[in-house]
Amino acid sequence: MNKLVKAELTLPSLVVLALLLTSTMGCIQSIACKPRIRRENIVVYEVSASIDQCPTVIEENSPIVLRYKTPYFRASAGIVMPPVPRNETWTVGWIQACTQMEFYNTYGDIGMSSWELPELREGRVKAISDSDGVSYPWYGNTTETVTLVGPTYKPSRLTVSMNDNFYPSVTWAVPISNSNTPMLTHITRDQSFITWLVALNAVTKERIVLQTIRWRMRVDIAVDPGMPLGSRASLVGRPHQEQPHILNNPEPIPPNALGRPNANDAQVLMWRPRRGAPLVVIPPK
Repeated sequence: MNKLVKAELTLPSLVVLALLLTSTMGCIQSIACKPRIRRENIVVYEVSASIDQCPTVIEENSPIVLRYKTPYFRASAGIVMPPVPRNETWTVGWIQACTQMEFYNTYGDIGMSSWELPELREGRVKAISDSDGVSYPWYGNTTETVTLVGPTYKPSRLTVSMNDNFYPSVTWAVPISNSNTPMLTHITRDQSFITWLVALNAVTKERIVLQTIRWRMRVDIAVDPGMPLGSRASLVGRPHQEQPHILNNPEPIPPNALGRPNANDAQVLMWRPRRGAPLVVIPPK
């Protein structure tokens, strides 16, 4: 019998038992038991973060644009939440923000197009939300979040996960030209992100940062526009991405990482000629 009990009380079962005992003892010690969710009562028993170990895939199927698809960043976590009091709602999930972006498409000695986040580029903010544009402040609202509506009477075991990658289109021709002649010679992209695992009280807006992950995605593609379609572009530089860093200590979330605009709406496509003034090709939304 003892052997069976020991076999069943594995993590996270031990975690759930500990939370139950802690909750019960807290109520015994207080006549007016008013439980409150705190960081020390939330258990994160499993966090993983990785970028797929495969190279970026280049697609040359269109005479108008080159497309490339990077490997996926993936994050997941297992969490045990304590009982949620009556009249409280808590959501646990992923919040992500872009902290740095360089995205240049070079067209020989004519100039380059550049996707930019002006506020980030000029140092006016530290981060821009990378939400899906609907689920602020969350990255998404499917596998990325779980919501608990009180009252709940026992600890809840949750799993949240997310993934992200790049899959853009870049014109072969100069974007401000009426010509369709291929002129693209190089694509460079270097983008950094912070991803937070967060518990959020929907009523009070109290946020508890449970975990912080930093990661980076880089792309370096050389293009020979004189070659036939299908054999113009090739990867240069490192074939695989640097793996994400799960930080030992959680980092605070900057205000701009929590609300509008998100990175997709805030970005601007600029044309920066070798000679002459820069031009806005696509303004922010």
